[in-house]
Amino acid sequence: MSARNLRILSRPLAWGVVALVLVVLLHNAWSQLTRPWGAQAVDFRPAVETCGASGSLRYCIYRAAQGTNGNVLYHLHGRGLDERVWNDDTYLTAMLQAQWQDRGAVPPTVVTLSYGPTWLLTPRGKRSESGLLEDLMGRLPDIESRTGAPRRRLLMGESMGGLNVLIAGLSEPRSFDRIAALCPGVYADSPFGSLATMRAGIERTGANPKMAFGIWLLARKYIADETEWRRISPLSLIERAGPDFPALYLSNGLYDAYGNYEGTRLLAKRAAERGMRTEWRPLYGGHCATDIASLASFLAD
Repeated sequence: MSARNLRILSRPLAWGVVALVLVVLLHNAWSQLTRPWGAQAVDFRPAVETCGASGSLRYCIYRAAQGTNGNVLYHLHGRGLDERVWNDDTYLTAMLQAQWQDRGAVPPTVVTLSYGPTWLLTPRGKRSESGLLEDLMGRLPDIESRTGAPRRRLLMGESMGGLNVLIAGLSEPRSFDRIAALCPGVYADSPFGSLATMRAGIERTGANPKMAFGIWLLARKYIADETEWRRISPLSLIERAGPDFPALYLSNGLYDAYGNYEGTRLLAKRAAERGMRTEWRPLYGGHCATDIASLASFLAD
């Protein structure tokens, strides 16, 4: 082919490249223009924060400006968060504080706990990562030497933290008075079930497959087999519950992308059948949609 013919063929190609570059630039500019420009902040008075560590457990103690009522609320965060989240003015914890302040309620002292961005309170088992449940329970006296002896111990957690508070509260029912589990990772199916069972669960619950696979990986990092799974599954732990177990608050959005609605609803049903004081808040929304008003009442009354 002659050089002249090559030049003729290259002109449309060059214009095509220019057009593609322009399209990409316009798309990026539009994406920047139409992305959120800010975040809705909560109007509240942040609690006074004091942080520390006990072994690998990091914690922060929060005391509300209006005082505290003698109870201690342990907050266990969701995946990717940390012990500093309580005063985040874009998070549900700020809404909870604002609710207490608007009501003139005197709330508990709050202690936020963290073993890192991702963790499960599994009892000691075959995995090297297991044993955080025993570690946590052994460190509470040290933390409470700083908060003062609690009149009552309360638990609150969301998502991963919601599962963790259920494991702690249902495994150690004499240690806690109330458990608030928001959008907790409760599943009817075991992570050691078949691929067909997992696929059916994803279809049945509407879970995002990517998120479901992430939960499957997380579970297998901390638990080794079906027997260990039953030691932490809230639907197994609830079978030994009774009226003397901690009061239970459960909430979940119908369109939870992690597929948690089904298991949480079933847990609420079984808890009530076994005589536990149970408050079930099904919500029309996504993952961790929360009824702040009823949660504030449950934790501060």
